[in-house]
Amino acid sequence: MLQFDIEKPKDEVRSYLQEKIDNLTKPKGSLGLLEDLAMQIGWIQQTLEPKLSNPHHIVFAGDHGIAAEGVSPSPQEVTFQMVANFWAGGAGINFLARQHKIELQIVDAGVNFDFKPEDPIINKKIRKSTRNYLHEAAMTHEEMDLAIQRGADCVQACFDKGCNIIGFGEMGITNTSSSALWTACLTDIPLKDCVGAGCDHTGNIMEHKYNVLKQAKENYKGDNSPEDIIRYFGGYEMVMAVGAMLKAAELKMVILVDGFIMTNCLLAASKLNANVLHYAVFGHQGDEAGHKLVLKYLNAKPILHLGFRLGEGTGALCAYPIVDSSVRMINEMNSFKKIQVTKYF
Repeated sequence: MLQFDIEKPKDEVRSYLQEKIDNLTKPKGSLGLLEDLAMQIGWIQQTLEPKLSNPHHIVFAGDHGIAAEGVSPSPQEVTFQMVANFWAGGAGINFLARQHKIELQIVDAGVNFDFKPEDPIINKKIRKSTRNYLHEAAMTHEEMDLAIQRGADCVQACFDKGCNIIGFGEMGITNTSSSALWTACLTDIPLKDCVGAGCDHTGNIMEHKYNVLKQAKENYKGDNSPEDIIRYFGGYEMVMAVGAMLKAAELKMVILVDGFIMTNCLLAASKLNANVLHYAVFGHQGDEAGHKLVLKYLNAKPILHLGFRLGEGTGALCAYPIVDSSVRMINEMNSFKKIQVTKYF
């Protein structure tokens, strides 16, 4: 597997960042989370004048063999249909990317469909859908390694265009099932608490979904290492996101983390290299069962809680302007040293 050299940012700059933040023309701590974000981004970038450059967002798409077990009310063809909706500009992630002027890229990681060469999608396809992990591993070791590499390559291409802040999203029918298994296997959270309704807003399918996933977990005979859990239960789009996050951290980019699935990708990435967590900004807490629990496990402080459970990276992009505000705060507010305002705290 590709290895990543991810450094923890040096702490020396933190005291200088704190002094600058505390001496802006406001009561100390009065801008709350904006101050925390400014500290984190300045720390990542090792500067008192952090900046956000050429933001990108990548949506990885892939299908899952477990769909054959009826764990989602949506048929598998919805994956490729939604991919077409992405490039047509009509999905949730599209209006948010347009609103916040974020470059959107759509990547075929393993969609069970033959796209045309002229279709506006980045072709990184590993295979048409993973295998059914109720009966066998979702992917081979070689496929997992390739997915990690291709996810990393996608981020390198964004970085080469001057991007220093990047978000990730996904599209793949049944990928909340894979995420629930990653949570249960990579943490001490019971599977029952990890399984949510996914796109089934009625929740009618949850008992069947839980029983299938419980059986899949019981059938697993691997070595329980993070690498094997990721490979056995993952989706190609999820593993590409893992590789993408690790590469982004290696390149010292700010990572905008979305909902349940992308938080699980960060969880998986952290099991491969814990330093990735320093670069993560958690966009929101979604309403999918288990997301709050994974966030708590990671000691994360999400920016928003809007009742989202869409995916695609929508929660991450909704949080982007708040991240932008934090950088504007530290760069654009006057300090008490600059102007004649009595320090009033």
